[in-house]
Amino acid sequence: MRDFLPSEHTGTPAVPGARPQTDTQPPRDVTHTGNVGRLAATVERLRQEALEAQEAADGRALIELAKGMLVERLGCGPGEASRQLVKLAEQAKVPVLALAADIINQAARDHVSEIAQQFLDTADAESSADQTVPPAVRLRTAESGVLAATDSQAVATALLDNALGALGAHGVAIWSVGPDSSLTLVGHAGFTTEDGNRWRYVPPEVATCARLAFNARQLTIVDCLADTGIPTIGRRRHPNGGRIMIPCGTGGRILGVLEVSWPDPRPPQHPRVLRQLEALAELCAHTVEDRAPEPTPPSLSAQQVAAVAELADLADQLNDPVLVLTPSLDPGGQLIDFRIHHTNRRFIDPAGRPRSMVIGTRFLEAYPAAADNDSLFSKLERVYATGEACQAPRTILTAIVDEVPITSVADVSITRHGTALLLIWNVEDETARLASLLQHAQRLGRVGGFEQNIHTGEISWNSQLYALFGLPMSSSPVPLEELAGHAHPDDINSLGRFLRTLLHRLRESTVDFRLKRADGITRHVRMVAEPVLDSRGQLHSVRGACQDISSQHWTEVALAATRDQLADSEAESADRTRLALQLQRAIMPPAPAAQEVPGIRIAVRYRPAESESLVGGDWYDSVVLPNGKILISVGDVAGHGIQAATGMVILRNALRGLAVTGAGPAQLLSWLNSVACHLTSHLTATAVCGIYDAETRHLRWARAGHLPPVLVRHEQANALPLISGVLLGALPDAEFEEDEVQLESADTLLMYTDGLVERRDVSVTDSLTQLLAVASRPVDSLDKRLDDLLTYSASDTDDDTCLIGVQVH
Repeated sequence: MRDFLPSEHTGTPAVPGARPQTDTQPPRDVTHTGNVGRLAATVERLRQEALEAQEAADGRALIELAKGMLVERLGCGPGEASRQLVKLAEQAKVPVLALAADIINQAARDHVSEIAQQFLDTADAESSADQTVPPAVRLRTAESGVLAATDSQAVATALLDNALGALGAHGVAIWSVGPDSSLTLVGHAGFTTEDGNRWRYVPPEVATCARLAFNARQLTIVDCLADTGIPTIGRRRHPNGGRIMIPCGTGGRILGVLEVSWPDPRPPQHPRVLRQLEALAELCAHTVEDRAPEPTPPSLSAQQVAAVAELADLADQLNDPVLVLTPSLDPGGQLIDFRIHHTNRRFIDPAGRPRSMVIGTRFLEAYPAAADNDSLFSKLERVYATGEACQAPRTILTAIVDEVPITSVADVSITRHGTALLLIWNVEDETARLASLLQHAQRLGRVGGFEQNIHTGEISWNSQLYALFGLPMSSSPVPLEELAGHAHPDDINSLGRFLRTLLHRLRESTVDFRLKRADGITRHVRMVAEPVLDSRGQLHSVRGACQDISSQHWTEVALAATRDQLADSEAESADRTRLALQLQRAIMPPAPAAQEVPGIRIAVRYRPAESESLVGGDWYDSVVLPNGKILISVGDVAGHGIQAATGMVILRNALRGLAVTGAGPAQLLSWLNSVACHLTSHLTATAVCGIYDAETRHLRWARAGHLPPVLVRHEQANALPLISGVLLGALPDAEFEEDEVQLESADTLLMYTDGLVERRDVSVTDSLTQLLAVASRPVDSLDKRLDDLLTYSASDTDDDTCLIGVQVH
């Protein structure tokens, strides 16, 4: 059974004076750091004091009653009776309250006293009870609270505080039974105010926990709500809790039901505990009996009731599923919901619930998803307000089953009849829906179906196949034997093999052919067919499908052409890469032999890019000029591939030729910039150029957007000053600054390209710092220093790298 009645909401009890629940968090330790904290602490303190005062008042009532009995028996005054009660309690070594309850039980000889005596005769076997308060005291205290209560709400609170809470219960509900067997919630404790409002009225025939006890006319136990699925107040908050329901009545009449809730499964079921609950139910019976019956919502006049009954009779005569809805109004007369008054026998709940579980519920409680914007409930409101009928095809209906939404689609019709609504819904037939879905799928896929009877010649085509052949629906279908007359001449042989396989070998077959339509359009068609055999294994008919694959055919043609173009492009790219590689290796071998020049030793390292497609434009050069000085240079052309390689050759050779003039490094870079700007096509590059005088050990150098050289002296590496100089090819009239440095014996000068230090996630400054640290390590040779720099390089860009080292003798 599913929970379709009002959904439960968690929250703390809002009933005045309600006891703390067993499942709520203990009061927080409020930090008095602000007005809110102080106010919260004050409210909590006052609440505890109110509870303690109520408990003390209930106990004082019993003590005063016992003192009155002693006055009557001993013939003494009230003061002496009070002293005697205290003295007897001390002698018996029991609390005064327990002795007072015992005196009352001996004098009363009622149902409560009988139960109390049973606990005195044998040990209390209830393991869950609070043993600090005897059962007799609990019962008498509860009785005192019930008698002092002014309404059923106070009765429920007194029962939970004084008796049921000690048994582990966390909630109590008192139901009144109406003349029509409906249930009205007259009092509750331990549940939220919202729970109480939503469960104020339960229509007849609606199964709830309280109705189980009413129908059985005896105490009824539900061990676990989740196992039974029976709806009741507070179920959502404690879905696995247990319930005990006891009918309340006098004189053989059942006037109501006392429902007690436990947060955990299997509530206490010891016979003595159950007898206590029966005694408490007997106390509730007097409260329910004295309570004036409340009108069951909605309050309808006799004329309206008759009109709704006639509408229900009309619904029973209709062949469509029908619901009769009556308005549910708040105290101010505003519409808040509709109550499902009746459903006919053709009604099928989307959640699979029986009609009896739907009738009497509020519409939004049965179908909460209907409250979405512009959904079914808004249409109901509009029809109820205006009286204008509403037709809503393909309306989504959603029911919640065990917190899982069950959705269906229906054509809905809503009309107003007096104060009631007639809601007709036709849930979409699954077979019709699938047929429509198949039709749309064939249309979107451009698929047409056919079937041909071989014996009678009868042929069936669907509309999509007529459209594919370009024929009107009134024309005759084309038999398989005449299919060749509608095909391209080059495809006739393929169609012949297709028909032989299908009609003679009796096997499924497929053929692609060009269909020549009467309107002159040629379509590429794929036909798939299978033979249908009779019970003797003879061919009876052929059925199949034709699909327009013209778009697919032309797409394949375009893809084939694209693949050919890509293959040509890949081959051309490979040739260009191979040429660039050969050009680069011819000019700059990866590990050339060290060059011995008077006064210095020059060593070079070149590391190509890991991918051949990334052949770059890094270059280096060292040459002895006619004037005896030495040109040392390193550069990097932007980009990769053949263009970068040829640009590198142009700049390297141009610099060699210009250096013969004897000009300084700044002038050489200025001329080289003019070459990049005017004699090449959009070429940009960086470079550093140095002229070394071996006789004076004097180095003049300049840079064009390149990192400065590094000088290693006494095992301490430092970068030379970053003088100005833009990259080559950027500005036609750029000027370059020149600097000088005096080298000493055993000094090492390093020039390199950015492939040695460039990283994606680290700044160039940090990478240069790491380079200087590696260059400062002591080594025994120039080659070893260059190898270490390449080995411990921090670069991760897979770019090519040039490194040149000059060691002074």
